[in-house]
Amino acid sequence: MTNDPRRQLPSVGALLESDALRAVLAGQPRGLVTDAVRDAIDDARRQPASAPASEVDWASAVQRALELRLLPSLRPVINATGVVLHTNLGRAPLANVARDAVVAISDGFSNLEYDLGAGTRGSRHSHAVPLLRELTGGEDAIVVNNCAAALVLALDALSRGREAIVSRGELIEIGGSFRVPDIMAKSGATLVEIGTTNRTHLDDYRRALGPATGAILKVHRGNFAQSGFVAEASIRDLLPLAREAGVPLIHDLGSGLLVPLDDYGLTGEITARDALGAGASLVLMSGDKLLGGPQAGIIVGEAALIGRLRANPLARALRVDKMTLAALEATLALYRDPPRAFREIPALAMLTASATAVRQRAEAIAAALGGVAGIAVRVIESTATVGGGAFPTARIPSFAIALSRGGGDGSDALATQLRRGTLPVVGRIEDGTLLLDVRSVPAAHDAMLIGALRATLGAAR
Repeated sequence: MTNDPRRQLPSVGALLESDALRAVLAGQPRGLVTDAVRDAIDDARRQPASAPASEVDWASAVQRALELRLLPSLRPVINATGVVLHTNLGRAPLANVARDAVVAISDGFSNLEYDLGAGTRGSRHSHAVPLLRELTGGEDAIVVNNCAAALVLALDALSRGREAIVSRGELIEIGGSFRVPDIMAKSGATLVEIGTTNRTHLDDYRRALGPATGAILKVHRGNFAQSGFVAEASIRDLLPLAREAGVPLIHDLGSGLLVPLDDYGLTGEITARDALGAGASLVLMSGDKLLGGPQAGIIVGEAALIGRLRANPLARALRVDKMTLAALEATLALYRDPPRAFREIPALAMLTASATAVRQRAEAIAAALGGVAGIAVRVIESTATVGGGAFPTARIPSFAIALSRGGGDGSDALATQLRRGTLPVVGRIEDGTLLLDVRSVPAAHDAMLIGALRATLGAAR
């Protein structure tokens, strides 16, 4: 242990008093620099073989540690996982017009809750509603902060203290280990489970109906699929039963699909308009999944029911801010021209791009990385997925950039290095190889991806 190089590491005080750190101390608070010095020493203690050898080297190490401490906690990343709507990476990127709308509305004051015509107090629940009515065929709409909040609000307003009937096969678990039954319980409704995991029939709903019934709930299984010996009752099947009982039929659609994607090989999800057309009283959906907008919970449907939701005190607790409404309204407006929506909404553009176009982008990126020292780069076929609790069985042809480094460094180390870059790049490891799937990278970000890779991996001199 007497020869342990960690015994030779300088003290925090010695580094702070060194000439090499004077410039660093002159530009940042001493307390922040002190923390960065400790970070640099800790890093050298973990990897003594690569510890700085001189005061100048130590100053560079402290500067790097300081830069990491100055980075915000919430940062942009490049999603090269091949999961287009990656929940952990923020789901749908915003269209340029939505981003511009957020900037414009946050730059000053707005008519968030002000009626410009009457000159009196207005309601934030009026924004985006005309577009939602136009695009879905719903009589009215309300926007809250996510789809789980939409479910809580709908059941609290319509079924608190009463029973909500739902199939056992639809009591799904969503992200973060949250489960639909637990979310429903917070609404004050009593959950009535019917049927079995794999088969639920119309008679199961009929037998469960009674004086205490407040609503019939149907939950779309967006993050898994059932096959084999299965059965379920559709919204269209349930409509006569709900009307006869005089209870609302709530469809938690989840994905927020506004335009069909069947022509692109993505089938099995219905649009909000179709769900309402089938007879749902209310349709609940997310704003940041297939819709391609900001995080939001959107409820469309019968005006009388939406009015009850709007008057519920939870509507204030679950309301969205002006920036969300601005981004949502700008995104929805794109759907008035579907071809434009497919071009300009990143989620739709990524999901529907041809495999040929993705391959060409991957080859161009790989060619631009030819000058990165010690890194082997090749383009291979890949398979991407939708993510975001939509089209769970869909596999989309794609192309990925496979990266490897000589000298024995494994894929895990390379992936870690990319994640820790100034602009993090998140890929996936498949069969021991680090892949950067280009389908989940917006085409407009290709130059950013090249720059991040070259900056992090080091361009050849």
